[in-house]
Amino acid sequence: MITFSRTMVTHRKPTNHPHPKVSLRRMTLQDYTPVIRLWSQGNIPYRPQGRDSKKNIEKQLRQPNCFFLIAEVDHKIIGAIVGTHDGRKGWINRQVVSPSYQKKGIARRLVTEVERHFTSMGIDIVACLIEEWNISSMQVFEQLGYTKHTDILYFSKRKSMKV
Repeated sequence: MITFSRTMVTHRKPTNHPHPKVSLRRMTLQDYTPVIRLWSQGNIPYRPQGRDSKKNIEKQLRQPNCFFLIAEVDHKIIGAIVGTHDGRKGWINRQVVSPSYQKKGIARRLVTEVERHFTSMGIDIVACLIEEWNISSMQVFEQLGYTKHTDILYFSKRKSMKV
């Protein structure tokens, strides 16, 4: 099992960059409320009575196949991403960056760190699901070398629409 220190990646401020530094670290349960707020800013679907309840997120944070990562500036959460895997394929979900920090390479850093995590586990395939309306996320992943597949249909079965 791989362990990560609290601060994983830090960039120093370039002289012309308005933000002092962006740090990436594993999410903790104390980050729950600001991450939910960030998901709301990014129109990320939120199911508080199901998979996104604080209780469920707490459980997911402990699971070895879940990798929740956040980006922060001056201890303020400005980006988040969720990586999960099934042992053979890694999945990226809920990648979001605060609107005022977009187009600064933060999404690229989050995705790259999740990819590194999967690679260290021997997982060589990484995929993501992006809703059809989310053009900006599609652009990010295309720029990162991901291939869009239009020949795949997504099916799901839920106990209720709340989960």
